[in-house]
Amino acid sequence: GPYHHARVAAAQKRLEVIPVELRAVSQTYAWAASEHQHDFEKVTLFAAEERALFSGETVLQRLSQTLREQDVSAVCVNGWGDAGAPSGIYCAIKLGIPLIFMSESTAIDQERQSWRETIKKKIVQLGSAALVGGTRHLAYMAELGMSPKRIFHGYDAIDNSYFSRRAFDARQQSPALRAKLALPERYFLASARFIEKKNLPRLLTAYARYRQMADRAEAWNLVLLGDGEMRPQLEALATELGIQDAVQMPGFKQYQELPAYYGLASAFVHASTVEQWGLVVNEAMASGLPVLVSNRCGCAADLVREGHNGFTFDPYDAEQLAQLFLRISQMSAAERQTMGQHSQQLIAAWGPEAFAAGMQQAVEAALSHPRPRAGWLDRLLLEMLIRR
Repeated sequence: GPYHHARVAAAQKRLEVIPVELRAVSQTYAWAASEHQHDFEKVTLFAAEERALFSGETVLQRLSQTLREQDVSAVCVNGWGDAGAPSGIYCAIKLGIPLIFMSESTAIDQERQSWRETIKKKIVQLGSAALVGGTRHLAYMAELGMSPKRIFHGYDAIDNSYFSRRAFDARQQSPALRAKLALPERYFLASARFIEKKNLPRLLTAYARYRQMADRAEAWNLVLLGDGEMRPQLEALATELGIQDAVQMPGFKQYQELPAYYGLASAFVHASTVEQWGLVVNEAMASGLPVLVSNRCGCAADLVREGHNGFTFDPYDAEQLAQLFLRISQMSAAERQTMGQHSQQLIAAWGPEAFAAGMQQAVEAALSHPRPRAGWLDRLLLEMLIRR
């Protein structure tokens, strides 16, 4: 995905990084090919047309071959649950290469079951260091058994300058661009997949309540980017709530299209009930927007300063969110601009350079730490996860 390009490009300035992707096409996002050109080559294990060949065992075979062909000092694996992660862990252990976990999991991003946590702790014990998102993620990784001294921040980064620059350009073309994209003068922006955990029905309910409280002539619109299985339900709910004329759903937008929507927005809202981090919040802040962020989002503790660059809220409390909609919309343009500037200042510390620095620290810590030994039970566990 486009986020990884900026991260790897920054890391390449400190380390020799060989990025490996499982598939040429995302199974979750309709991303087009990235327009960014960087001085690195990536390894793709499965071409788009090889979908039928994809399995845990074939991933293990191809990844193992890739690691053997490269002079690898350390292996960074994105967590433990995603497709391919167990294969990456298994290969590192089998080849005797230090293992670094890249994780954005928190203790509250889903209901925890003791038997699953026991398995995770066994897996985390095989790692030598970790690169995580923020405060909550470090705490959870430490809870799973990794020493805090070997856990570093920076994983959840985007290309801040890309969004900042292009959002600014969009504002410079505001009248013409608004007309082209059919965007209102003032609007709250949200961007999410239309799935249950994004909490979009409650977002619409809160927005409808805001419309009831606000002066009709002064009320902002809501622009909801994204698509998914819940679109018919959301469209029906908007009609039921009587807000269909004030809510726009332009669909999924590619990476290069996003800055225009951020740049012309007045504020950003992210209402998920479950969110490991929430990179759209990074995008909005880099674009210079005040943000309203669910307190269940992993990024909330690190990126939102109450009343400074935005507010957090309980995603199950539609009335609270409605009140925040009203509060933001009743601020002066100068107050919102100041909050947006604070957003850009805060997110500056969470860019690709932070990812690169965190990865370098994690690699150095892993190389200086005795490599954990995997017993036969550990190998059996990983083999089961690979074949599931």
